[in-house]
Amino acid sequence: MEASPSSRWDHYSSVAELAAWLRQRRASPVEFVSACLQRIENLDPQLNAFITVAAESAAEAAKTAEAEIEHGKWRGFLHGVPLAVKDFYDTSGIRTTAGAEQFRHRVPNVDAAAVRRLKDAGAIIVGKTNMHALGMGTTGLQSAFGPVKNPWNPDYIAGGSSSGSAAAVASGMCCATLDTDAIGSCRLPAACCGVVGFKGTYSLIEMSGILGGEQPPSDEILWLSHAGVMARKVEDVAHVLDALVGSTSFVDGLNQEAIPRVGAANNLAADTEVLEAFEQAVETIGALGYPVTGAAPPLTDFGKGARNIESDREAVANRHFGHIDLLLLPTAPNTTPPIKEAENNPLAMSAEYTMFANYFGLPAISVPCGFDRRGLPLGLQIVGRPWDDQSVLQVAHRYQSASAYIERRPVP
Repeated sequence: MEASPSSRWDHYSSVAELAAWLRQRRASPVEFVSACLQRIENLDPQLNAFITVAAESAAEAAKTAEAEIEHGKWRGFLHGVPLAVKDFYDTSGIRTTAGAEQFRHRVPNVDAAAVRRLKDAGAIIVGKTNMHALGMGTTGLQSAFGPVKNPWNPDYIAGGSSSGSAAAVASGMCCATLDTDAIGSCRLPAACCGVVGFKGTYSLIEMSGILGGEQPPSDEILWLSHAGVMARKVEDVAHVLDALVGSTSFVDGLNQEAIPRVGAANNLAADTEVLEAFEQAVETIGALGYPVTGAAPPLTDFGKGARNIESDREAVANRHFGHIDLLLLPTAPNTTPPIKEAENNPLAMSAEYTMFANYFGLPAISVPCGFDRRGLPLGLQIVGRPWDDQSVLQVAHRYQSASAYIERRPVP
């Protein structure tokens, strides 16, 4: 999906727009990366979105990308585009800490598989984003490197565990991020910070190299963890996915003609502001031509562990998607809590509406769907059948295009 470059790019330009500037040689990767690093220098002292800024290696990679593009060696839409990586993923020669004190000085020798795919596609890694320590919380407040602040209002949490990624993308410090999602760790901060957060079907994206060689906290976490991507636009997520997966074009599928059947959650107990925004989003999606009916999402918790998870995943499509293809529900039942109310509760941002997608291994995305009375973003979640990631992205893309929420920005 080629974009026509605007008269001038800025920190909120899309991946496709930056790619058009680069391919037409109207700008250079060095220029983009320098501006990105300056943006981080200006904003990160207030937001604390990054644990490590890879200024030197990013500058060198930008020079390499510039030379490759000048010689016609175009690797694709991510070539020369600045991205960031959640500090869960190993990065060769750059410390990977998971926001934990015991890993403060841990420097891996090899890249995680997903990081390697991004580099092979020409992406420039500008740094490692802050996170709730070891991914064990939904607020982003507990990190050995300090709490992440919400760019819309620093008195409120940024969500977690991928808190730094959400703050960085929302404030224009990078175009997109590579993340993880075990109970909503990508989608919840995306909702809190007003960006797009996607996790694919279980095993869609290679997960090896997340704290490589270290002992996972439990066997269940291996079943629940999914790779995720955050960006400001669904189209940007699709470009990153194309690089990470490589076997299909998610971007080409955004405008497919298929009309999936949509089920709107009808068993919700959520804040009034959340329900009002959700109902408006459902109306918008119905007006786009999608048939919408009521449906009950298979909300679950992990009290029973993972002993039946394989059989439950095999049965989920027939059991819960018999008359629908996609499920709509809010990303979270509550509005974003203030830091003073969340600082003693690492799970203060409820994962009640997100964790079932991890248990069943379903593709799911959060897209902005409005703002609460305090001016903080709210998220709409779209969940699909196993391996129907494309329909999830298609409906999210059309909904985002039909709404104007992407035009509001927390930082000029």
